[in-house]
Amino acid sequence: MHQPLTGTIVLDLGRMLAGDFGSMLLGDMGADVIKIEEPKGGDPLRAMAPHFLAGESAYFLSINRNKRSLTLDMTKPKGKEIFQKLVKKADVVFDNFRPGILERLGADYETVRKVNPKIISCSISSYGATGPFKEMPGFDLVLQALSGSMSITGEPGRDPVRMGIPMGDLAGAMFAAQSIAAALYAREKTGQGCRIDLSLLDCLVALLTYVAEYFFVGKELAGPSGSGHMSVVPYRAYKTKDGHLTIAVFVEKFWEKLCTVIGRPECGNDPRFATQPARLVNRKEVDSMLEAAFASKTTDEWMALLYKEGVPAAPVLTVDKVFTHPQILARNMLVEIEHAKCGKLKMIGNPLKLHSPDPAGQGIARELTPPLNPSPLLGEHTAEVLSQFLGYTRTDIEALRREGVV
Repeated sequence: MHQPLTGTIVLDLGRMLAGDFGSMLLGDMGADVIKIEEPKGGDPLRAMAPHFLAGESAYFLSINRNKRSLTLDMTKPKGKEIFQKLVKKADVVFDNFRPGILERLGADYETVRKVNPKIISCSISSYGATGPFKEMPGFDLVLQALSGSMSITGEPGRDPVRMGIPMGDLAGAMFAAQSIAAALYAREKTGQGCRIDLSLLDCLVALLTYVAEYFFVGKELAGPSGSGHMSVVPYRAYKTKDGHLTIAVFVEKFWEKLCTVIGRPECGNDPRFATQPARLVNRKEVDSMLEAAFASKTTDEWMALLYKEGVPAAPVLTVDKVFTHPQILARNMLVEIEHAKCGKLKMIGNPLKLHSPDPAGQGIARELTPPLNPSPLLGEHTAEVLSQFLGYTRTDIEALRREGVV
């Protein structure tokens, strides 16, 4: 079975995390992602410190697999001409430039749809193509601040902190991949392409979900609550003898099981604690009881008891421990691929797991995770792409190199 986007050609003008991660998601789904980079230097993330392997940035390596790299100077007439020829063959043009830059490059939607009326153009920018901030530069940190996300992250009474992962950029990338897949599906039905205008700020605001609705409906203004939850108790991290573990009692049946594990079975039916609304009112008492209990044993000791009773719980793992956890390994979320310069390279696996009918009619057979290709070297596939799609000869390509076009 092919991957969902097999046969889809994406011209990727993306830069930085949102663009690179978004196009990688498309590549992971089978799209032929052609990463178009400036001949001198390429994507700025190729120089991102502090960690490098054989001269390749670890940051860049992490978000650019399953792509081909084509160097092309789109400020030159011949560069623009080559890009327009590629647009005729492509399904998607993907970028994360500020509004106005695409027009200067001749890659904006109005221009490319004249070349290919069925093209899908997806642009990610910090603030989108409309509104008073549309020309403003922005990065994940300022978007977390402006979206309200930072105001609810961290411990009560402490200074605001950003989320540990760049959720603004990652949210934009995921919404972009989803939007492009939906647009490709719609084109199958209507025959029409479209323009997708995505704001990273919009994407992060959209993730506020119930936090915003609590304000709209109940006028409750959320603040930082550490690892806790506005609606659920217990739902947070607790200290143990040697670390931390998390407890998530989102369904009532788990409360009684938790009380049994900590040696307080009588609390399972205590009117102060027996329901979620009651525990919300008595949050301090619940937390005090659990803090005292969990401090008496190690994380591993508690996890053995909690797992045995089926209580939703987990240790707070550091990244090194994540990639030794049996569940992570069983799902192939740690893979090793061969890189032209770096040799054996460990990477996060593809979370997309596909299943298809067994040809023998014996139910559903698991589709093996497709092989992953490492991030490309700068311009590694320039000759290949120009030859494959446009029929350029070696002589043609050498001439373009001399002129600094590729």
